Amino acid sequence: MKGMNINMYKLVAIDLDGTLLNPYGEVSEETKETIKMVKNKGVEVVIASGRPIDSIKTIAKEIESDKYFISGNGAILYDVKNNEILYENTLKKSKVLDIIKICEENSIYYNIYTEKEIIAKGLNFNVLYYYKENLNKDEDNKTHINIIENIYDYISQREEKILKITICDDNQTIFNSIMRKLKEINDIEILEVSHMSRKIIRQGTEEVPIEYFYTEISAKNVDKWDAIEQLAQKLNIKNEEIIAIGDNINDKKMIQNAGMGIAMEGSTNEVTQIANYVTTNNSENGVAKALKKLILE
Repeated sequence: MKGMNINMYKLVAIDLDGTLLNPYGEVSEETKETIKMVKNKGVEVVIASGRPIDSIKTIAKEIESDKYFISGNGAILYDVKNNEILYENTLKKSKVLDIIKICEENSIYYNIYTEKEIIAKGLNFNVLYYYKENLNKDEDNKTHINIIENIYDYISQREEKILKITICDDNQTIFNSIMRKLKEINDIEILEVSHMSRKIIRQGTEEVPIEYFYTEISAKNVDKWDAIEQLAQKLNIKNEEIIAIGDNINDKKMIQNAGMGIAMEGSTNEVTQIANYVTTNNSENGVAKALKKLILE
């Protein structure tokens, strides 16, 4: 395993969906236990996700990662203890309104991640998944979903920080045509996701898959790695002392630049190719296995 040097790591950055969370959106007991042991060795464990702040707070609490996390794919570096944003690179309102207009004119599903909530017109795709996830959580731990009929007007009248916009469709032709239109907007970052998102929700005894094509739009130069670098600087940690674990294109830069970049089994191809090491998938405690191998054994 190239780049492997036991006991030199000081910071672990872990993606959520497809990585730390299993396909049902849960953190396994084995993974929680492993993270606890890693933290006991003095290693900082930090979530680096595309989710909004409140949605990450819950999971951070669950794994006792009580100092920092990265939200909105790197749009925000958050200090949990002091309840404050340490670094931000959020979308300009004018850009958000341009994107909403394109989605509305083309009748395509979109949702907007602010620092506090996810704004959508209805419960579909990723928002449906968060809604179902909420059913198993108490009020304090839910991802806040705000269903709004006229999102354009709603955003026009508000001054909230906007982390990212997610655009989804289950028809690839429709999705590809919207991608072409979005690429005409300058000064935004458009995630090139080559595969469908596949998640599972439980309905009674049934398992229902949610599958869709999607992209995520953020401000120019937003990346999880940029936020990790801000944190590493603050904590006086070198790049080679960082482990990054992920599965998707928004994890590419952190996996490439960290001292040890780990991809989940079944990750998007670009990520697998640049990883130092591929662990098992998120149904098989891949994060726990990697951390045991690199830090605990």
